Amino acid sequence: MATTWIKALHRSSSIAAALSRSVDYVDNPAKTNDGELVDGYECDPYTAQSEFMLSKRLYEQITGRDQGKHDVIAYHIRMSFKPDEVTAEQALALGRELAMRWTRGKHQFIVAAHTNTKNPHCHIVYNSTNLSCDGKYQDFKRSGIALRRVSDKLCIENGLSIVEKPGLSKGHNRRKYLGQNKAPTGRDKLRDLIDENLVIGHSLTEFLTALKRAGVEVKHGKQFSFKPPGSKKFFRQDSLGDDYSADAILERLMGKRIVEKRVAADSDAEHKAVAYAEARRVPSLLIDIEEKMREGKGEGYRNWATSFNLQQMSKTLMFIKERGIDSYEELCQKTDAVCADYHKRNDRCNEIETRMKEITDLQKQIGTYRKTREVYKQWLATKRDGAFYEANRADITLHIAAKNHFDSLGYGKNKKLPKMDALKQEWASLAAEKKSIKDGISFKERREKMINFITAKENATRILFGTRTPPQKSHEYGAR
Repeated sequence: MATTWIKALHRSSSIAAALSRSVDYVDNPAKTNDGELVDGYECDPYTAQSEFMLSKRLYEQITGRDQGKHDVIAYHIRMSFKPDEVTAEQALALGRELAMRWTRGKHQFIVAAHTNTKNPHCHIVYNSTNLSCDGKYQDFKRSGIALRRVSDKLCIENGLSIVEKPGLSKGHNRRKYLGQNKAPTGRDKLRDLIDENLVIGHSLTEFLTALKRAGVEVKHGKQFSFKPPGSKKFFRQDSLGDDYSADAILERLMGKRIVEKRVAADSDAEHKAVAYAEARRVPSLLIDIEEKMREGKGEGYRNWATSFNLQQMSKTLMFIKERGIDSYEELCQKTDAVCADYHKRNDRCNEIETRMKEITDLQKQIGTYRKTREVYKQWLATKRDGAFYEANRADITLHIAAKNHFDSLGYGKNKKLPKMDALKQEWASLAAEKKSIKDGISFKERREKMINFITAKENATRILFGTRTPPQKSHEYGAR
């Protein structure tokens, strides 16, 4: 299991000073077995600072750009592993591979594995300037999530576990993720005091009086501001949430709005940790597949290994993880639903297109029939005179073809031809329906989505059951 973190390093006073702080921390001999656990790409780890600075000067000369103190000179990545899951040497190798994949080999970087904590981890610092010194790394929104995906894929390929529900940690606060307590904020304390002193049926004056008795200072204005005991500042109502606005407080006093009592802020992390632990106890498709891969034995694994490689399987696991699929049955259900949706839409579109073509052909034949009707009547009036026919062969032939087309569709004495306006309206209605079906996701994208689900299902079936066909009672798997 590896967690990742990325941070942009901005120029504060000088490039040299900013780089020195990061590089010295990363390749600290006391944390890297006297430098044994340090590596570099397109630079020497111990001269990286100077080499990074040289590339910055070349970049400025080539492009003429200088962003001053706002310039991002490098990026720092930390990759931390589960205790006892990897050695320091493995952490170094995985860190180097992560850096290569993330930078695509276009930027210098140094990577070092640290051994000063219980959980092995590595640090990566890569140059924001590329190797050709004519461009810079372009950071993007949610790059931390993208980095985590690359890290998860790398871990899966190497038989390591991954964090199944990373959303609980929000990727920021490790103390919360580990379930350690955090002191409540001023707003948390204020919300708790409001909940404790708000009594249904009391007036607003009685509520404010109760708050004051509890030590809360109240300031009147366009809206109330409160300062809880021990706080140095007031908090306005609109900063406390929807259930604490002026209107919401009045509704709560009158009993029109019911709000459940908040969980104390200092135990939020504990409750999240408990919820996470409970979630881990639920049978998970992701966990089961990881266990199978780590076992590396059994007929199912051997059958899968003969036709699939780790990279292919890692894509499948990432696909399952990103969609929050927790069981084999859920994967099967979603696959069936996606396939059914695709085929239903596709079949309906084919029906619409067939009918629209019929309408177009019918409109064309009706128009031809009307244009050639008089000539055809005249020919009949001449008792099918040969000379008249030869002189008007084209119109007469088209008229007869139109009549034959109507007969093939069943139009005759008992079934009159539809009016052109009605056909136009039907065609427009079908065109609108076809557009609504195809709006949003194109059929090409829907087909790719269907194929991805089918592939994920087949891969999961092979690794779990050793065959492309699951057992007949596959629902028993999720409940075991």
